Amino acid sequence: MSKQFKWRWAFFLGGLLVMALGITLTIKGRVVGTGPWDVLHIGLFKQFGLSIGTWSILTGLFIILATSLYLREWPRIGTWLNMLLVGTFIDLFNWLLPETDVFVGEFVYFFAGFVVLSVGCGLYISAELGAGPRDSVMMIIVEKFGGSVRMARAILEVIAAAAGWLLGGPVGLGTVILALGTGYLIQPSLHYFRRKLHELIEA
Repeated sequence: MSKQFKWRWAFFLGGLLVMALGITLTIKGRVVGTGPWDVLHIGLFKQFGLSIGTWSILTGLFIILATSLYLREWPRIGTWLNMLLVGTFIDLFNWLLPETDVFVGEFVYFFAGFVVLSVGCGLYISAELGAGPRDSVMMIIVEKFGGSVRMARAILEVIAAAAGWLLGGPVGLGTVILALGTGYLIQPSLHYFRRKLHELIEA
């Protein structure tokens, strides 16, 4: 097993773990508002039961199957692992982290999650082992209709948040912060982890 293989998978799996922790922290701080996709997952959980992580997996699976039919090709293994592991980790952290009804506590949860989620996203993307299911849809929109990645992402997140809100999911200022602000932290963390990964492989 090559050094490159080991380090890339370590970054990928570690990034998914960190990202799921960040997502769960924002869910615990939902009085501020959760991320657009988590609004949908929480709304589905409220209406139909199961768990938030399970709905993350099921919506990811639906997206993977739909994009595979459209592209007529199966995604990379990293995309499947992203779908399965993030949802599983969300349920694990949701069970481990204590609940709080205090606004200050939820506020701290949310902003800690905002940072941790962004760093985890940069860490897993730096491994380049496959994008998440929702990112695949974003790229299809850009290729088919043109426009920017940012616009495609915004469209998808507005649709997800609106559907989740109709199902009873928590929309708030935090939803806007996560939709518009994570990119500003993901970008520098991605550059850092790409450089770090290169250094570890070349060492």
